[in-house]
Amino acid sequence: AAAALLVLAGCGTNSSDTTDSSGSASSDHNDADVTFAQDMIPHHQQALVMADVAIEGAETQELQDLAERIKAAQAPEIDEMTGWLESWDEEVPDLDAMSHMMMGHGDGDDDNDMPGMMDADQMQQMSAMMGDGLAFDRMWVLMMIEHHEGAIEMAQDQQVNGQSEDAIALAESIEESQTAEIAEMKQMLRVWKNQG
Repeated sequence: AAAALLVLAGCGTNSSDTTDSSGSASSDHNDADVTFAQDMIPHHQQALVMADVAIEGAETQELQDLAERIKAAQAPEIDEMTGWLESWDEEVPDLDAMSHMMMGHGDGDDDNDMPGMMDADQMQQMSAMMGDGLAFDRMWVLMMIEHHEGAIEMAQDQQVNGQSEDAIALAESIEESQTAEIAEMKQMLRVWKNQG
């Protein structure tokens, strides 16, 4: 089920003595850090899937450019969070299974507990709109604004409840960058309002 794949229970310890020799993540972490990484990885992965659709199907160059920037920012963050989970001996989400399911090829339940996540029907609707000009661009932007708002909510929770300095720093960066992108997308909608 989608919920089982997307919402992986955090089962970390409150404190870990494991040392990450690469220094890529703080050795001190708690359950909130684990849950943040395990949830934000699939959340980011869906954004990458959506970005690929926009790169291929957007009417406007500005949306294609934004989608490229989203990919450039979030793909390395997935790698970073994956490294944390591996160093903490925690389960890493299966990106291949998630990508398949996110485009509506999963086996059923689309319910999930992560804010801003699109369900399979929404992802299929988005794909079906490709080639419809500004109608597609508007739909994609509205969906990505909702998606970003969900990520910001998750990032804010991490800043309150997390322990890992690196995970908290990433959460702060996500909140800052995605807040700016929401403002950018809202400006796009204002410009497109009088077009097409």
